[in-house]
Amino acid sequence: MKELIAIIRMNMMNQTKRALSDAGISSMTAKEVLGRGKGVVDLDLLKGAELGYEEAVSQLGQTDRLIPKRMILISLPDNLVNTAVKTIIRVNRTNKSGDGKIFVLPSVDAIRVRTGEHGDSVLDEA
Repeated sequence: MKELIAIIRMNMMNQTKRALSDAGISSMTAKEVLGRGKGVVDLDLLKGAELGYEEAVSQLGQTDRLIPKRMILISLPDNLVNTAVKTIIRVNRTNKSGDGKIFVLPSVDAIRVRTGEHGDSVLDEA
């Protein structure tokens, strides 16, 4: 059993959720978060740079602003981890800085509160 944490662009949440559901992974938790990776990005400057404003291009990389992102948490049986990772990458990859990150962590147990069931039986299965 694994815990998957994906940090993606806010505007990609609906497509990601739909693609994961189509892949047989419907159970997830999502949360709005703020963060940044190793690249330093200011969305206003980035927009100006994309429009060709030289002032914006010269200032890129000089700010440490945190960017709104979406964090998705998914507990999965081991056999669905690769499917989830590939699906998230396929939907979110634009080959530009800020596409996101995926972290896969070991998970010791899962317990369904209502019934007390343990283990993989409480998770999505494909």
